[in-house]
Amino acid sequence: MIKIFGILLLSFLFTGLLSIPFINLLYKLKFQRQEEHSKDILGKDTPIFARLHGWKIGTPNGGGILVIGSVLLFSFIFYKVTKFNFNSTSSILYLTIILFGALGFYDDIQKIFGWKKTGFWGLKIRFKLLIQIVFALIISSLIYLKMGISSLIIPLPQLNFLAYDSMVNWQGLVVNLGVFYIFFATFVIVGATNAFNITDGLDGLATGLLLVALSAFWYLAGLQNHGDVILFMAVLTGSLLAFMYFNIFPARIWLGDTGAMAFGALLAVIALVTQSVAVLPIIGGVFVVEAMSTLIQWYSKALRGKKIFLCAPLHHHFEAKGWDETKVTMRFWLAGAVLAFIGIFIALLPSLKF
Repeated sequence: MIKIFGILLLSFLFTGLLSIPFINLLYKLKFQRQEEHSKDILGKDTPIFARLHGWKIGTPNGGGILVIGSVLLFSFIFYKVTKFNFNSTSSILYLTIILFGALGFYDDIQKIFGWKKTGFWGLKIRFKLLIQIVFALIISSLIYLKMGISSLIIPLPQLNFLAYDSMVNWQGLVVNLGVFYIFFATFVIVGATNAFNITDGLDGLATGLLLVALSAFWYLAGLQNHGDVILFMAVLTGSLLAFMYFNIFPARIWLGDTGAMAFGALLAVIALVTQSVAVLPIIGGVFVVEAMSTLIQWYSKALRGKKIFLCAPLHHHFEAKGWDETKVTMRFWLAGAVLAFIGIFIALLPSLKF
């Protein structure tokens, strides 16, 4: 374990040393929004959002590039120096951040440099969703074919009256999905990608929640002896902690879609490869609530012509009610931590016997 924490620390220092020069480079390249988008998915004006966040125009969006680039470069050096075994699980994790990071990067480019020419703010949603589904199908197929995972494990305690106590390696209720697991996993990945992206709207909010969720899955991966996953999470966590220093309020840099898409998808894939996906909606409960608040708002405005929240997603609703941004962020972090503990408890239910 001390080696893992050593890797985390080295990754933190590695990203930390790159951060200031990289942020300065982003300013020189003007990799930032020159104007704030003020229309929602239905094409309607969002004056509340513009009032709350218009002053942040000019903050660079390249945090995802920094973290992903640091993770890939650090990992390349680490594997070259140590000759550590690079297995299929590691390949899937790295492929996830590369594919979804590339999609997010293209979306960022369109938002920053292309919107004046195209008249549209980033990739159109249907195109973005289609590409996400294709990438998720690739990742899900690899999990199914290379790792042999095809079941959903629902964490339930052993129940004597059902004779489950006779099962020595009881892990919970196993639902074998067969080849349909690929479609299930695809849904999870795409859903997590967009939920994370929606949550990434306040300084430090999504990154802090991601670190909380990663800590929970780190613990669960440790119980299952997923050394490859833990190693990857150590590198990622160290890099995210360094980035977090510059991302908390008032942020000097944002994740952008590069990071938001990559890390949302990655969180889902970590849950899938550790077969802990049943508790993902709980450990990542804040992401779920944020996404649901946005969907509810969209449907209400489209069908009823009325809003349910002052502004969506939910964190903007609380801002519109008068909460300070830091107050919203820290309370959402706290909610994320409580949900993470609940998720871990539920994941450990199979160890109980009644």
